[in-house]
Amino acid sequence: MKTERLHNRIEIEEQIRIIKKGAAELISEEELREKLVRSQKDNRPLIVKLGLDPSAPDIHLGHTVVLRKIKQMQDLGHHAVIIIGDFTGRIGDPTGKSKTRKPLSEEEVRQNAKTYTDQIFKILDPRKTTVRFNSEWLSRLNFEEVIKLAASTTVARLLERDEFMSRFKKNESIGLHEFFYPLMQAYDSVEINADIELGGTDQTFNILMGRNLQGSVGKERQVAIFMPILEGLDGIEKMSKSLGNYIGINEPAEVMFKKVMEIPDQLIIRYFELVTDEHPDRIEKIKQQMEEGRNPRDVKLELASIITGLYYSDEESLWAEEYYHAVFTKGGLPEEMPEITVEAEKNSLLELIPFLVAEKIVASGSEFRRLVQQGGVQVNQRKVEDLAERFVEKEIVIKIGKKKFLKIIFV
Repeated sequence: MKTERLHNRIEIEEQIRIIKKGAAELISEEELREKLVRSQKDNRPLIVKLGLDPSAPDIHLGHTVVLRKIKQMQDLGHHAVIIIGDFTGRIGDPTGKSKTRKPLSEEEVRQNAKTYTDQIFKILDPRKTTVRFNSEWLSRLNFEEVIKLAASTTVARLLERDEFMSRFKKNESIGLHEFFYPLMQAYDSVEINADIELGGTDQTFNILMGRNLQGSVGKERQVAIFMPILEGLDGIEKMSKSLGNYIGINEPAEVMFKKVMEIPDQLIIRYFELVTDEHPDRIEKIKQQMEEGRNPRDVKLELASIITGLYYSDEESLWAEEYYHAVFTKGGLPEEMPEITVEAEKNSLLELIPFLVAEKIVASGSEFRRLVQQGGVQVNQRKVEDLAERFVEKEIVIKIGKKKFLKIIFV
């Protein structure tokens, strides 16, 4: 019996190690330990909550930071409840917003939610996932219940939220309905009896509100786990499609592989921690190898293979790696080609046209636009059809037609 108790204790500490991997903050570790002990004793998986605002359905690696953590907890035997905020989405999360957001229509919310659910099961285990829509319970609340919900907090508490306080100080409008967003998200936790809620560090206020509301109605408070915001390919800004520094989970395998190879060396370990399921011991070993002089490029090749393998078959992932070597490391490009140095802010094809004409690479801007529209222009072996697309790389190789190559170095 004593040996069994020791085994259980070790198993729980191992779970905590995996759950804490890469996390920015955990509130609180002791409560998590207690929940895990009880979960093991009662043979009941913990309920892990994630709320999704269905206003931005295209998932990239930045979004997967939280999803991968939930997948790791599923692998430990726990159950995920994904709450699609179809009701709260009609208000719009004010997080990071300097003004009241235009509410989404019911049709827009449902369409985005469908796109989200199609993508999240590229990561999560469907057998250990329940998808709920918070209109199931929020739309049923009567006015008396809404008043009781509002009475669970104060205006002063809500104004602690940075976005609200900033707008209040600037005398900018705050809709009364916006105050209900964190309350409604908190009510979701009460409704599903969440044991754990995950979110990015930008969701701190909302998730802690859930903890507080559970406590105020006499329920056990959820553990709050906050994951860091992932930097994009530029190594500085938050990964974002609008900034062009993203790696999409639906991008072709060879594009995904190549983009991972473009991340700055200082982000290698961070990407291992946040967007892979590698064990903490394995990551610690890789970190030690790099400190002892292992070539970062070799580590990045391993990272690119692991990440691509999470979203594609072994055959597709292997092909992506072979394609990368063939094109970018084995002479897929000419050894010599003209080079142009350009200011870093002119990093779109549209802004490069004057340089291409001046260097007589193309006869005119209209000719170049026509070639782009016809699919005759590639950047780093990838066909580009959007003249306004911006590139995050420090240098790019443009292929125009079948034989013209040009290297652009941004400074």
